[in-house]
Amino acid sequence: MTGGASLALAFGLKAVGVARWSSGDVPAAVVLGWWGVCWLVVAVFAMADGVSRHREYRRIKAMFVKYGFSERILRPVARSRCQRDAALHAARETGHLDKARSYFRGLGYRWYHILPDLVVRNPLSFVSPTFLRTSFMPGKKMRASSSAS
Repeated sequence: MTGGASLALAFGLKAVGVARWSSGDVPAAVVLGWWGVCWLVVAVFAMADGVSRHREYRRIKAMFVKYGFSERILRPVARSRCQRDAALHAARETGHLDKARSYFRGLGYRWYHILPDLVVRNPLSFVSPTFLRTSFMPGKKMRASSSAS
């Protein structure tokens, strides 16, 4: 929903910017165009996050089906609200919702814990490669680089 709304806002700002440009109001057109580009970036990140959460949900659901409920499945996704929501949805569909909720509640997470733990500790971590990799490629491990001796 956020991605679609951001995309609509980006295209709306672009249309208004083009209208301003054609009427000769270049500074307003540039400002509107800039805001349109910013909202387009928000839309792309929101849609990428949605795809990542769906992959995470499918991965966790498959693990619940294969292994049953285990806190070891939930531990890696506990630090992010989006990942917790994906895990809770997978738990709901596999019949483990109450156990998953009590696990996250036992860790101290409530409905108002929205930002990932890493971002709460360091707000600039939104742009770190590690945060982006773990957010948009869940379950993927970085390959260890081989060193030549």
